[in-house]
Amino acid sequence: MDDAAQANRLGMEALRAGDPYAAAEHFERACRADPDSAELRVNLATAYRALGDAHGERVALEGALATDPRNLMALIRLAQLHERLGEERAATERWSAVLSLAAAIDEPSPEFAALLAHARAHVESRRHQLADALDAALAADLTAASERDRRRVRAAADVLLGRRTVYANHCHGLHYPFLPADEYFDRDHFPWLAEVEAATADIRAELQAILADAEPALAPYVEQPRGVPQNKWTPLDKSLDWGALHLWRDGERNEAACARAPKTAALVERLPLCRIPGRAPAIFFSILKAGARIPPHTGVTNVRSIVHLPLIVPEGCSFRVGGETRAWVEGEAFVFDDTIEHEAVNPTAEDRAVLIFDVWNPHLSEAERAMVRTIYAVTGSERMRAD
Repeated sequence: MDDAAQANRLGMEALRAGDPYAAAEHFERACRADPDSAELRVNLATAYRALGDAHGERVALEGALATDPRNLMALIRLAQLHERLGEERAATERWSAVLSLAAAIDEPSPEFAALLAHARAHVESRRHQLADALDAALAADLTAASERDRRRVRAAADVLLGRRTVYANHCHGLHYPFLPADEYFDRDHFPWLAEVEAATADIRAELQAILADAEPALAPYVEQPRGVPQNKWTPLDKSLDWGALHLWRDGERNEAACARAPKTAALVERLPLCRIPGRAPAIFFSILKAGARIPPHTGVTNVRSIVHLPLIVPEGCSFRVGGETRAWVEGEAFVFDDTIEHEAVNPTAEDRAVLIFDVWNPHLSEAERAMVRTIYAVTGSERMRAD
């Protein structure tokens, strides 16, 4: 170790004296004396860089990382080397690793902050280059592809480029394994959506009549038990910022509400609703007040799918499920998996209204649906609750 320290000191003196040849010899001797020191190999790389020996510099830096894969200085120097040599892919990988390691540094120096800014700019530039190349290569195939295939391929490309995240199911109740965790379901699973969309005008008219009534009978969608600690739902607790009029709730028909929206009730009840006694369906008008938002959250179970029929949507409202954000379009229904994180935002000066109801997850067979009802019947019984 003393030999390594002495050789390293002589190498640093040679560098300061402008003699990179002597410096390289001293650092080589230091590395032989202490082969486990990443710092000595970085110093050796410095000497080779001064000599203009890119191969020697690369070998020294890769040796440093072999000794210590998280050596930030070695990563930075190797990223710079790749960039100088025009090795764009390797440079991007190294700069990405630098950014990942540097994320733990709270207050970088101005010089290091400038270096990180360069790293981010390089990675982003490379990402745009790859995105442009992918767009050009896929353009013809995407034009000919189905809506489902376009969406999935674009999502795959975005994940590859680091532009989006793949979200998993998080169920607060029954998680049914091995179902596809798709954010928005393909329309092909729900051939009756066109019938629902065709009735938009009638459904909207019934809702507008209800809202115009002096007693619309809306209730807060969020009603937490007394004494619950503050949480993300607190701003909406017992508030009509997110209000609802339930036609069905927890599998029970609200006769009074259905009587106020008879066309809506008759239409929806003809559909293949998720029917679980005491649990589902839920069918309701959802009113999100001007300026309100519903925080990111996940639902109870993935055995169901949630349908949105937008009825009154001011421009600027948005809905995110997982990594995909959509604008509601009046009269255009969609179906999503609410056990994937989702949120809603109404930043406008007007209220937003959507008809919401749940149907079965389309990937469940009829036999599975029957057995799911049995699972709920047994686990929800008084005897099992007492146990």
